[in-house]
Amino acid sequence: MNSMVVLNKIYTRGGDGGTTALGDGERVYKNSARVEAYGTVDETNAAVGLARLHADSSMDGRLAAIQNDLFDLGADLCRPVREDECEMEHPPLRVIESQVLRLESEIDDFNAALRPLRSFVLPGGSALAAGLHQCRTVCRRAERLTVALASSEKINDSALIYLNRLSDWFFVAARCANDNGASDVLWKPGANR
Repeated sequence: MNSMVVLNKIYTRGGDGGTTALGDGERVYKNSARVEAYGTVDETNAAVGLARLHADSSMDGRLAAIQNDLFDLGADLCRPVREDECEMEHPPLRVIESQVLRLESEIDDFNAALRPLRSFVLPGGSALAAGLHQCRTVCRRAERLTVALASSEKINDSALIYLNRLSDWFFVAARCANDNGASDVLWKPGANR
């Protein structure tokens, strides 16, 4: 197994002044748009870890693949895009189209078993569905922060597309986790007025 990192010591004191090193060694403030984006991708990954506690083996396998993709995505976002990176001896890890296509294929598979929605779905139902809705909302925040990053710096287009597709994946997977939508908690507009 190839290892990209070796962690012998967890604290370095390098960030004590409020900065952190990007994947290319550049130091930036911890509240920079780039760190906000990949930090929220990491938060999405943590939410996926919690959702996995309620998943059957099939869903767990899919969520494990997503967790690995999210580490790829974090690695992608922590390395600024350079024009000459294809010529580098060790080009940065980037999210690629096949990762997006896998999500789309799984969304299509999930969606085939679902009835059309007649109302918006409230986050809830089964424990797994609630966890997947939490993943969806954190993922949407990661997407918004990545859009903010892209407004000021070049990013890998597939990174943003992956996040957009992933939030859709979480939504459809949450419906599947609610008895293929039969146990969805539906919004009733103005029900408590």
